[in-house]
Amino acid sequence: MYIQKLPSKNLYRIALHILFWLFSFFTVNYVFSITDQITTIDYLFTGLFHISLLVGVYINLEILIPLFFQKRKYTAYCTLLAIDVIFTSFLNILTFNWLADLIFPDYYFIAQFEALETIIIVFVYLLITSLLKISKSWFMLQELNHKLSKIEKENIESQLNALKAQINPHFLFNSLNVLHSLALKQSTESPDAIIKLADILRYVIYESNKSTISVEDEVKLIENYLSLQKYRIDSSAKVCFDTNIHQNNQIAPMLFLPLVENSFKHGIKGDLAETFVKIHLQSDQKQTQFKIENNKGEHDEFDAGFKGGIGIANIKKRLGLIYPHQHSLQINETENLFKVSLTIQHEN
Repeated sequence: MYIQKLPSKNLYRIALHILFWLFSFFTVNYVFSITDQITTIDYLFTGLFHISLLVGVYINLEILIPLFFQKRKYTAYCTLLAIDVIFTSFLNILTFNWLADLIFPDYYFIAQFEALETIIIVFVYLLITSLLKISKSWFMLQELNHKLSKIEKENIESQLNALKAQINPHFLFNSLNVLHSLALKQSTESPDAIIKLADILRYVIYESNKSTISVEDEVKLIENYLSLQKYRIDSSAKVCFDTNIHQNNQIAPMLFLPLVENSFKHGIKGDLAETFVKIHLQSDQKQTQFKIENNKGEHDEFDAGFKGGIGIANIKKRLGLIYPHQHSLQINETENLFKVSLTIQHEN
């Protein structure tokens, strides 16, 4: 013979219901007892009294609350609850006037309460059990929300790690190109460039794994990057980086570097005259704003990977995950210029 085992949650639920009704039974039995000594007739009376209560309570718990209250049909719920209270009260009176004589013909039972008192008692039972169920549902909802938040946070972290993994190799390849250029020239500046690259890589490897870094740390990263790039650009190229930091806010790491890299890739051309990159970063109590502008090379089909592919998509995804309602990204392009403005709002 096969016996299906009840899930542990159902067993726990059944146990709680049994404990509640046992507590109710002995409490009511003690209150309703006519004498100081509880007799058999007291137990029988209390049992009969609970028959109607069981019907009314479970109509409310299993039908009215799930189908109406939890679906926010409050008017219908209140109406049906009132009907349930009246029905249960009538059933209680009917139990003592008719059912008691059938079950216990040797005893004479009468209802101890008038109709209004019975209605009040039934209403109190339905109210208490409703509050217990609703509070349990509320705690379960909070637990579910906590689990969902945890899962969502883990998913966001996984996406961010994947996006960072796309940034770091891209940056490394560009930086190695600088070293390669110096090596071909057998430049005496190669050791200094390697040291700067090592400092930058140290930042990329360790600091970029943090959830936030200070604005000043991001400034140092950009300054080191600019120092490294000076080894490969023409002396006529103009690179300007100015900052205005009133408050050293915390921001997500490696937000600005991809924009700087892209400007150097397309703005600073070794074979073009009067190339430039202008960078401005300011930070105060309300926001951190990063602006960058560069010229476009002749017949330069702008980086498809940046403008419409992995580059800009990467930045937009990171901003959407980290600052969903706290950022503004504006990209403006003309025939000769490319401008980007990124603003991050800070919570006060």
